[in-house]
Amino acid sequence: MSVSQQYALDAYRAAQRGEAAGPAPGLHDWTTVRELRDYRRFEAVLAGRPARGRIRTALTRRLAARRAAQHRPAAGC
Repeated sequence: MSVSQQYALDAYRAAQRGEAAGPAPGLHDWTTVRELRDYRRFEAVLAGRPARGRIRTALTRRLAARRAAQHRPAAGC
């Protein structure tokens, strides 16, 4: 059963009982994503890590190391 079918069934049952139907699937997805992002930033601050730019900084550091390794002359040549 898909999410939409489950929602339709739940809405039908709620209507039969005279209750309000729950929120439609996907209605609060972006709110949940934002709350998760904010929570992870908060946890990073508590752990003493930077709250923003961690992924970009790590990728930049890794790419710089890779470029430096490519431009070094080979040993024994």
